[in-house]
Amino acid sequence: MRKLNEKKRYKKGVGEFEYNLEKELFKIKRELENLSYKSSRPEKFVLREPKKRTIFVVDFKDRVIHHALCNIIEPIFDKSFIKDSYACQKEKGTHRAVWRLEQFQRKVTKNNTRKGYILKADVRKYFDSIDHEILLKIIKRKIKDRKVMWLIEEIVRSHEGKGDFKGKGVPIGNLTSQLFANVYLNELDYFVKEKLRAKYYIRYMDDLVILSPSIDFLLEVKEKINEFLTTWLNLKLHPKKSWVFPPERGVDFLGYQIFYYYKLLKKGAVKRIKEKLKVLAETYNKEFIDLSEIYGSVVAWLGYSKHADTYKLRERLLENLIFLVKI
Repeated sequence: MRKLNEKKRYKKGVGEFEYNLEKELFKIKRELENLSYKSSRPEKFVLREPKKRTIFVVDFKDRVIHHALCNIIEPIFDKSFIKDSYACQKEKGTHRAVWRLEQFQRKVTKNNTRKGYILKADVRKYFDSIDHEILLKIIKRKIKDRKVMWLIEEIVRSHEGKGDFKGKGVPIGNLTSQLFANVYLNELDYFVKEKLRAKYYIRYMDDLVILSPSIDFLLEVKEKINEFLTTWLNLKLHPKKSWVFPPERGVDFLGYQIFYYYKLLKKGAVKRIKEKLKVLAETYNKEFIDLSEIYGSVVAWLGYSKHADTYKLRERLLENLIFLVKI
């Protein structure tokens, strides 16, 4: 029941807004034209799956404005993103990023006939660490309209970090935050591709992967990336999650453990689906949920897991769904 209630928080204010739709839209229009719009104070929630993270939920009115803004500015920035940046873009996503990584593995190792190495890295506390001043400076290069920039600045500065994160951070949960976070590290993409000449480079938000037949090249690249992040973007690589290794160890990337000839789901993902099926069974038997909700969860998981070598796993887990047949 707790998870069902979590879904409702994203519907906050939807009914009231739709009931007064014309009035609300005219109010938004007036506030934007007069530059009097103020972002609402977001509600904060802690999610613990797949890992602990804090998300922020703003009023429905703010989400309408965020979507409208992204509809206008996203096409402008999309043109500047490199081919191998895969987060939050149409016709890209996790599965295309994983496919690209497998393709790069074959090229770097010449179909597994020579040694290759992988630099896997991510940025420490990325969303919390995005510097507002640097972000706005980057955005201003592309956005010249004064009113649009005013709105962007209002949204960016509405999230104020504390302590070491004062003047930093974009809230996880906002559509605009995904776009801003992608724009911010687009600076790194061009540095890696044009200055470091890293041919086999992939980024999915703050997860970075570079492949090369030379371990020395990757060790040097790692240091230069960290120096660039520190100097130009006020960021740092995560010291415990940034390292160089041979691909036969398996690459932990976007929920999969990727080897040369096959890929598996991460152990944590398998554990979570087992626990979820158990909870679904208990909840269904108590008649707290119906089959349609169970069906949606199972289909979503099957769609995710089928991209790995999981035939036997799927067969075994689906056997546990016998509880759906009531005698």
